[in-house]
Amino acid sequence: MEYKTRQWHEKCFCCCVCKTAIGTKSFIPREQEIYCATCYEEKFATRCVKCNKIITSGGVTYKNEPWHRECFTCTHCNTSLAGQRFTSRDEKPYCADCFGELFAKRCTACSKPITGIGGTRFISFEDRHWHNDCFICASCKTSLVGRGFITDADDIICPECAKQKLM
Repeated sequence: MEYKTRQWHEKCFCCCVCKTAIGTKSFIPREQEIYCATCYEEKFATRCVKCNKIITSGGVTYKNEPWHRECFTCTHCNTSLAGQRFTSRDEKPYCADCFGELFAKRCTACSKPITGIGGTRFISFEDRHWHNDCFICASCKTSLVGRGFITDADDIICPECAKQKLM
């Protein structure tokens, strides 16, 4: 056998790991060694962090670690995250919906999660939070964004409604 100006007896041209003769089978040279395809994959192939199987094509890198596209899923609902917007908490990936449901602050008015996806703006006051669109006067329903407001028990009201309430 001859390969790159080096010569071997046919029985000596074998995998450096399992010692099986290569013969007419495919092989992979690496540095000065010859590997059969199986041993090369076992030793050098990239493996998925989740399932530990070899990644033969495509794949996703997250936290500098390789994943099969189908293995890279939301920690909570197992929805595929490959090519999708996602975020992480405690080094674990979550789809936007699960992250909002599990970890986001909740709007005092509508109780839905307040997430930063899509540039959602919000208002916070004394441990209460509102979406911009939900921050309205409890009486006249006008927006209080960028305006003064008065707290009335659990409600927030505009100064005009507060004056009327006092009269």
